[in-house]
Order: sequence, then structure tokens, then C-alpha cells
Amino acid sequence: MHLVIISSKRCWHAPESPTGFTTDGGFPMQMRGLSELFDRTTVVVPCLPADAGAPKTPLVGHNLRVVPMSYPRGRGWRRKLDFPVWLLRNLPTVVREAFRADAIHAPIPGDIGSVAMLLALVARKPLFVRHCGNWLAPSTRAEKAWKWLMETFGGGRNVMMATGGSDVPPSPRNPAVRWIFSTSLTREQLVSCAAGRRKPPGDSPRLIITCRQERLKGTGLIIESLPILAERFPGIGFDVVGDGTALEAFRAEARELGVGDRVTFHGNVDHPTVMRLLHGADLFVFPSTSSEGFPKAVLEALASGLPVVTTPVSVLPQLVGTGCGEVLPEATPQAIARAVERCLGDAARHEAMSRRAVETASAYSLESWRDTIGRALTAAWGPLGRSAAAEGTRGPGALAALL
Repeated sequence: MHLVIISSKRCWHAPESPTGFTTDGGFPMQMRGLSELFDRTTVVVPCLPADAGAPKTPLVGHNLRVVPMSYPRGRGWRRKLDFPVWLLRNLPTVVREAFRADAIHAPIPGDIGSVAMLLALVARKPLFVRHCGNWLAPSTRAEKAWKWLMETFGGGRNVMMATGGSDVPPSPRNPAVRWIFSTSLTREQLVSCAAGRRKPPGDSPRLIITCRQERLKGTGLIIESLPILAERFPGIGFDVVGDGTALEAFRAEARELGVGDRVTFHGNVDHPTVMRLLHGADLFVFPSTSSEGFPKAVLEALASGLPVVTTPVSVLPQLVGTGCGEVLPEATPQAIARAVERCLGDAARHEAMSRRAVETASAYSLESWRDTIGRALTAAWGPLGRSAAAEGTRGPGALAALL
């Protein structure tokens, strides 16, 4: 079977990659996983010219081909204004690849994924939609429209999955909509992540956040909490990993508050570096008020044995509220400081939370994510085609070999 994935994910031309393209985040790992289910996989994505800047991960997989589109111009309203022009230029590519394939996967939110979803519905192609935002709290018209479409058309050959998790199904309107978690780590990586963890030093712990650096993610609140925390932990440090529109403002705020020497801004780094930085930290702090789905960053922190301080957003209380850290009653610098002190002030409690974090993360491997999706697609579409996958390539080492 031939699957086409049509996504808004930003990619780069890269001659050194086997497919000629790279990308970042957990997307390349998940594309590898999905490609193992099919005979052929085509990924249609907007691509930028080769970039010698931050390291990126090759976009590769089993019989995986990348078809580039031009990248939409601007951000926010500028992108919205340019999108009709972009669509006129790129729609022939989208339509051609959609009709060449046997089935379409449309990750949303995203304008390009939305086009793919509508195209599949109109053409009556087998469709797999994976909603990667906060399913439970749609706030924009677009988010409400995506949810309505999934609830209305889910079932039969239309497989609809919402990223998150709960004992209650995602949709009281349509039981065909199912939960799916998100991850970027294989079973082998989950086992190795927490190996050799150090015990946090009494007065010099390291906090860390890994995410896109935007206001709603909470990095600024952590910086504001550092002067309070420095009274209790004189050697405290904070690693900020990721790029974003608020990054320079965070640098300025750290200087203004006199904690610039405590904060290390790493920018956008490759996945192995992210995991190395997590391994060297003592506590993951993620006071997000953004619309989260199933943040892979939090899962990676738990897998690394890091207790997590976070907010009651989406699936985060379910992940962290099992003894892996603290769920904040409110996202303020004072509340963050109190939670950090509770997590780091008692070595025995920190060690117990660290063990529980690793246990929690172990249930969310990339192999399990892939196979959960594979079972749902097989039930809706019949055999997906790659018989070898069912006969042994789905073992713990299959994805690790690709990675």
C-alpha cells in the first residue's frame, strides 16, 4: 500500500540526507515509524533552501520519498494573506501525489494538512487524520472547524485520532475518534535515557526547558523565579533549549533580573544534544499555558528520569500527576519557585519521582505508537501491505536500526 503524508512541517533541502531533505523535532522519527507500516510512503512538505545553521535530522524511512513544495511566505496574518497564492502554485503537486497514493495522512493543525484532509474527503480516498493540538480546548475558529470535521466524518475508511489521552473517549459525538499519544523515542532509547543519572547537587541544581521559545510556553516565568530560587539554591542554573520569537526577549529579561549568568540559551540543537542536556539536568520545568496536545518534550524529560513541574493543560496532569513531579495551581514565578523547592529540597523524594518518571515514560515508545496506529488503519483499510513488518520488523530493534 502507498501512503502519502501531506503536512505543513517545515523541511530543508540537504544534499547529505539520503532523501535530499532534513527536518527537526519529532517529525522525522514519526515518519520513519509510519513508513514501516507501508510498502511505500511519500511525504509532501514545504521546503526551504539548504541551511548550514542548526543541525537537523534526515527525513528518511522504509521506501520513503520526499516531494518538496515552496514554503509559504510570512507568519501570522501575512501567511494567511499569501496562502491562496501559495496554494495556486502548489495545489497541482498536492493533487498529483494524493491521487497517486492509495491513502492520505493529514496531520493537523496546519493549513496544508487541512487542504489534504478536504481533498481526501472530496475524492473519497482512505483518510488518516492525526490532530496534534489540544483537542479538549479548541480556542480558534480553525481549531473548532478541525474538530467538527473529524467528529462529522470519522468512521469507516476515515481514521481520526486526537493527540492526548484520557479514560474518557475524545468525542461523545463520534466514538470512532480515538486517542493517540505522541513520542519520538524507541524502546531501546527509553531504556538507555535514564542510565547513569546523577543525584542533584544540594545547592547547584540545573533546571531545563526544551520547546519552541514563545511566551505561552512559560520560559519567562521560570527566569522570573530564579532570583527567588537563588536564595535557596545559590548555584542554581537554567538551560533553555529551542528557538522562537520570544528568545531574544528572554535573554534581555535574564540580564535585567541579574540572572543572565545562570541561564544558558542553547538555541535550536539536534535531538541527541537535547537528550544529552536532559541527562545533565535535575528538573524539567514546563509552565505552559499554550494549547498543548501530548508534548514530546515532557515525555523525553520523564524518560531521562527528570521530575517535571508543569501546568494542568491537556494530558500533562495525567502524565505528571502520577508521582512524577508537581502540577502547578497557577502559572506564576512564585508558584514555580515553591514547586521547584519541593522537588529538589528532599533528595529521597526527588529520587522516588525520578524512578516513577522513567516507569511512566516506558509505556510510550515509538514502536507502540506505530503499532497502535497500524492496528487502527488495518481495521479500517485492510492489510497495509508490508508483510515483513508483521513478520518481525516490528521488534524493539526495528526502529532503532533506522534511527
